[in-house]
Amino acid sequence: MQDVKLLARRAAVAAGREKADLVLKNARVVNVFTREITECDVAVADGFVAGLGRYEGREEADCAGRFVCPGFIDAHMHMESVMASPFELARAIVPSGTTTVIADPHEIVNVCGAAAMDYLLDATEDLPLNVYLMLPSSVPATPFETNGADFTPADMAPYLAHPRVLGLGEVMNYPAAAAGDAGVLEKIALARRAGKLADGHAPGLTGGALQAYASLGIATEHECTTFAEAAEKLRAGMAVLVREGSAAKNVSTIMRGWLASKLPSDRLLFCTDDKHIDDVSENGNVRHNVHVAVQMGVDPVTAIQMATVNAARAYGLRDLGAVAPGYRADLVVLDSLRDVSVHAVYKDGAEAARAFEGLSPAPVPAALTDSVHCRALTEADLALPARGKMHCIELVPYQIATRHLVEDVPQTGGFFAPDAVYTKLCVVERHGKNGNVAVCPLKGYGIRGGAIATSVAHDSHNIIAAGDNDRDIALAVDRLREIGGGYVLCAGGEVLGEVPLRIAGLMSDAPWETVRDATAAILHKASGMGIPYHVDPFITLSFLALPVIPQLRLTDRGLFDVDRFALIGDD
Repeated sequence: MQDVKLLARRAAVAAGREKADLVLKNARVVNVFTREITECDVAVADGFVAGLGRYEGREEADCAGRFVCPGFIDAHMHMESVMASPFELARAIVPSGTTTVIADPHEIVNVCGAAAMDYLLDATEDLPLNVYLMLPSSVPATPFETNGADFTPADMAPYLAHPRVLGLGEVMNYPAAAAGDAGVLEKIALARRAGKLADGHAPGLTGGALQAYASLGIATEHECTTFAEAAEKLRAGMAVLVREGSAAKNVSTIMRGWLASKLPSDRLLFCTDDKHIDDVSENGNVRHNVHVAVQMGVDPVTAIQMATVNAARAYGLRDLGAVAPGYRADLVVLDSLRDVSVHAVYKDGAEAARAFEGLSPAPVPAALTDSVHCRALTEADLALPARGKMHCIELVPYQIATRHLVEDVPQTGGFFAPDAVYTKLCVVERHGKNGNVAVCPLKGYGIRGGAIATSVAHDSHNIIAAGDNDRDIALAVDRLREIGGGYVLCAGGEVLGEVPLRIAGLMSDAPWETVRDATAAILHKASGMGIPYHVDPFITLSFLALPVIPQLRLTDRGLFDVDRFALIGDD
């Protein structure tokens, strides 16, 4: 409960009886309730907006006619995808206007279990960024892969009372959920009994199966790739989170369809889902969703609503998402609505550029920095017999979905032999449980003269590698084992570049700028090895083990047919 004295002071500032802590003078305020732009001052007291009008403050900043809008809200993201610690994530995204994130930590929890959840809650407690967490619902995502730790309903229960835990994370095992699987339903029921919501993840789900899924109380969906899919899910009562990440870019397609429709916009939200640090550095976070939407012809105020108040309402964040009395003073000053160019950001009424002064990252528990446990890989482990037509994964440009092919592949001496069209893909179990190694052909990746390996492989985060020769694949995997996870690029029997990610093999504890520069360097080298421009060498690779995105995936247990929801060969 807010202190009575603070409320009294806020009212006094709003009424003009006391000076505000901060006044943004001569602003053009974007009102997300009335869709108006009002010329006025914004008075801030004790981290909250006290009033709009004409005010005096102990500190005043002249906006000179610039636009003031609420801080942006990323309605669904994975902190791990930025590859930086929570502190460095905040440093990276707040300057572009994102002041709130709703994060699903199922990546790191799949590796380290409840210890990872504890770390993230502790590490995000005092950041100049509002961090809300969803409890991972799919750890593991399916029974067809090997992960590092489980996260059961009994593990979840203690966290539901935490004020920054908003509910159940994306329910990815949607076939089991729609079919009434008791294990999945137990997790959904647990969240609902606590008055919390459940996020969805059901790409392509339609008809009766979608109705069954929505009937469970699934509140959101972020996997829509067409407006027809988005519209059907809106009609089923879901809020649709329109995603613009580094690999999956859906804003332009969905906004184009929405503009041609007559559907309201109040249930459309923005999210990034998975966004790389170099992408964040270049384009910002949710600011980029807004920018793309505006360039598509969406009214800027409507786009800002999608990035602010719509998300706040969907997730019950009652004091976020607006520039209005009683709302937290998370504010973005824009030079232009059309360009969405950020001039300044305020977090709880303090300029974000100063908010990080004196702060330092939370310590990382040792349990999270010792997470790669696999044996040295030999070339013999990677041999793949070729017998007639073979199942093959084909990449889809600009998407994380794949195609399931069955076709002839190149071979030598009865074994699959990679070439410019077909790459060798392998997944190596890295949690020290069984030592599984799975191999298959991959079409459309194109790497020549080397191999790439990473411990970022959604969602169980075994090691995934792709290359055109077994020597470099084995070397890249072994180097990952030595550095505790991350990214490695090899060619000609040498390591050409690496990005160590010592926190669960997913995140670095180095400054985000260091991670960005190291990532840019390795991406630059990879781009000269034949990988098409529409394929992100690491992000695209990281999704090829995720057995809940159609059509075909490779887990440590073998090729997985998502449409049949079964391993190839299991009938």
